[in-house]
Amino acid sequence: MTFSKRHNFAKTPQITVRTDAPDGLRYAVIQNAYDCVPSYNEIRSVVCRVLLGAPDPNNWSEVPNIRDEVLYDIRHCDWYKVYDVAEALLAHIENTRGYDNAVQYAQAMNDFFIGAGIGWQFAPNEGIVYRGDETFQVATAEAAKTLDATGRKNAATEIEEAIRDISRRPDPDITGAVSHSMAAVECVAQDVLGSEQTLGQIVGNLNLPKPLDEAVSKLYGFASQHGRHVSEQSRPAPEDAELLVQVSCAVCTYLAKRTGGA
Repeated sequence: MTFSKRHNFAKTPQITVRTDAPDGLRYAVIQNAYDCVPSYNEIRSVVCRVLLGAPDPNNWSEVPNIRDEVLYDIRHCDWYKVYDVAEALLAHIENTRGYDNAVQYAQAMNDFFIGAGIGWQFAPNEGIVYRGDETFQVATAEAAKTLDATGRKNAATEIEEAIRDISRRPDPDITGAVSHSMAAVECVAQDVLGSEQTLGQIVGNLNLPKPLDEAVSKLYGFASQHGRHVSEQSRPAPEDAELLVQVSCAVCTYLAKRTGGA
């Protein structure tokens, strides 16, 4: 464990990187993999497979030739391919070196993502997914836990789909994230009331405290406008989708806990 971790001096920088792969990340993807798979030849085979490039037959020695070839390839590929390479390396590590080494790689990458202010993270069994600020992380994690504990599998699936949509690379599916996040709220509301009507029709029957009832109604209207009837002029921004996913998670958690079983 490093000095900063032992003494809890680490800070969580603001997220500033989403549609990019800085040089430091490109290096970390390879170096962290080498710490788990001490063979640049193996790493090169994974990198070449993902980038669809043939390995240089003139490079035989691990260091510096194959190492430098791998670093060159990762440094010059499209930003989103860097994340594809990281996912492929994680799968290779788990298949050849075992679960513990895969966890080591994922954790090392997550530490780098946080420290470098990069808005992505490895999630168990999901690859690299969207990482929001601390409140976003807490809200989504709490919603997943509560919905699972109360048996709301459909709502939990909708939240997973929303996060999956906002995590798409290189272009997030913003409208999908908006639609799925509000569908999660609708699922919970229907379950609470035993109704098959839309959220817009039943939100007044949920006995939500004011002004939360009006807020949920307006969120539903926003989702209907921007998630279902999208146009070039009405396409929401990624930060709008992040906010809606976060609020939807909080509302789902609130409704599920209020009705017991969590």
